[in-house]
Amino acid sequence: MAAIGFYHLTRTGVAEAIAPLLGRTLGSGARAVVRGADPASIATLDDALWRAASPDWLPHGTAAMGFGADQPIWLTDGDDVPNGARFLFLVGGADETIVSGFDRFDRVFDLFDGNDQAAVIGARARWAAAKVAGHGLTYWQQTERGWVQKS
Repeated sequence: MAAIGFYHLTRTGVAEAIAPLLGRTLGSGARAVVRGADPASIATLDDALWRAASPDWLPHGTAAMGFGADQPIWLTDGDDVPNGARFLFLVGGADETIVSGFDRFDRVFDLFDGNDQAAVIGARARWAAAKVAGHGLTYWQQTERGWVQKS
């Protein structure tokens, strides 16, 4: 079973919040897949990661760039995992419709916008489905000083 963390964004957007999380992932020697809702959101995130201030280097790729197996971070709007990543980041409403699909990952990060009621409702539904499936769940809320684990 995967360890699934729900990350409730209250102070920043996804691009600003995900950069440090991806930096820690790479720092641990792990690879990541970031799954967005559609090609436009992936293009926006791609640009934002190249411009990220901290960490200042997040090597990543997309299907448009190719060389998926070589990319430490893979951005996609599909279910492809060409880099063998064990960490999955869900952003912008991306949804793993079959929670058993989480089993191929060690950790799943579900980042959702706390200022968007539809995003909050979607996250609650994903939490309920993951709980029924038996995954280990944690809930993190963004604060002025960083992330605080609430459950």
